[in-house]
Amino acid sequence: MTEAYKKLEARFHRMSVLSGIGGMLHWDMAVIMPDGGADARSEQLATLSVLENELINAPDLGDLISSAESERLDDWQQANLAEMKRAWVHGTAVPADLVEKMSRAETRCEVAWRKARADNDFKGLLPHLQEVLDLSIEAGKAKAEALGTSVYDALLDQYDPMMRSDRIDSLFAELESFLPDFTADVIERQKSEDKPVKPTGPFPVETQNRIGLDLMKAVGFDFDHGRLDISHHPFCGGIPEDVRLTTRYDENDFTSAIMGVLHETGHAMYERGLPADWQNQPVGKARGMTMHESQSLLVEMQACRSEEFLTYAGPVFKTAFGGDNAAWGAANLHRLYTRVEPGLIRVDADEVTYPAHVILRYRLERALIEGDMKLADLPGAWNELMQKLLGIVPEDDRNGCMQDIHWPSGAWGYFPTYTLGAMAAAQIFAAAKESNPEIPNALSRGDFTPLMGWLRTSIHSQASSKSTDAILEAATGKPLGVDAFKAHLENRYGQ
Repeated sequence: MTEAYKKLEARFHRMSVLSGIGGMLHWDMAVIMPDGGADARSEQLATLSVLENELINAPDLGDLISSAESERLDDWQQANLAEMKRAWVHGTAVPADLVEKMSRAETRCEVAWRKARADNDFKGLLPHLQEVLDLSIEAGKAKAEALGTSVYDALLDQYDPMMRSDRIDSLFAELESFLPDFTADVIERQKSEDKPVKPTGPFPVETQNRIGLDLMKAVGFDFDHGRLDISHHPFCGGIPEDVRLTTRYDENDFTSAIMGVLHETGHAMYERGLPADWQNQPVGKARGMTMHESQSLLVEMQACRSEEFLTYAGPVFKTAFGGDNAAWGAANLHRLYTRVEPGLIRVDADEVTYPAHVILRYRLERALIEGDMKLADLPGAWNELMQKLLGIVPEDDRNGCMQDIHWPSGAWGYFPTYTLGAMAAAQIFAAAKESNPEIPNALSRGDFTPLMGWLRTSIHSQASSKSTDAILEAATGKPLGVDAFKAHLENRYGQ
């Protein structure tokens, strides 16, 4: 290892540790922090962001990167250096005072969002959200100049490196040419089929929690390195050595919390599968949110909504909740979990209508970032586009434009990765089953070992050593595309 590269590894190790501390503070804020701690937490997170910014803006960092580029490095070190340079370009584009302002504003807005959503008070949230949006645009402009992209693409690049909106437009256009007629056909056909027997509650939170923990164990989650809690919005956070998952419960409907837990467990398994030798280096991080969402949606949608897995899960649910035998059969649960019906809430949407939720948010956030729409007009624009894409309109903003935490927390440019991740998930799962045909049978026994073993080798262990497309091409034979997702939907819903 050469001198310049060695110094860079030490610097980025420290940045990674600081980022991990921030992750834990965010988890605490979402799960157990009292509202009265918001101001102090804002100060703590802002201080951390300034410290990270100072490290990435160290006067000699650019020279160290230039020196290391001429040094003899192995493939992983070269990939690590490329990721360091990408982080440096992003980090040096934004002034320290703006980084601090953004951190404070995002913390305040996230806390305000919790109350505003509960009170259905968009006007109360508006000034906080406007501040976050304005600062995000300011940062996006600075990054756009450094990256040579549009402002929106500069923000998108934070979550999905090298992805650009013109490619998203092309992929989403292909989806939009397929989904409306397909969705209508599926809904019409399901009307003539036997309706699923819906299990009747109440479903005690304690029981739902216990089932969630048991299913996490089945997937392979290691509770020596993480935990499950409750928050306003489900998420996976923390650090790879200590992954923090959350969900939310409804005593009248167990399906949302259970699938939410499985979704977040997919995220967690990816984090836990990243190469330990590189865990505090940029190359050892997850390869962007499209890949991250592919892992959560692969577990939740591809594997756990399959009839094979539900053959295993049905008896687990029946033992825990009791009730009518007919409700817990694999065929009935499969009908229940694959029922297609437009709904208001993204995280509860079926996988056929889910892309419409994402396309809606993608269009709105681009319009806001590019100045084509005022934030005050968001509720009306949301309802209009919801009517156009899904044929329904929310009765209030709580279940409309305030339902997600992403914009209040400053995550502008994140939303497209959900549907890009769904495409990647279908592609990866199809390749995994082709490589190991035993995977479906194993899922019927609640055994995720064959699937996770393949993912560990083909996806998780690659971390950020290659681009998303390169990882997908090596694992599946193709870069990211729509074909596998369409084939999956036709196979599961088109019969």
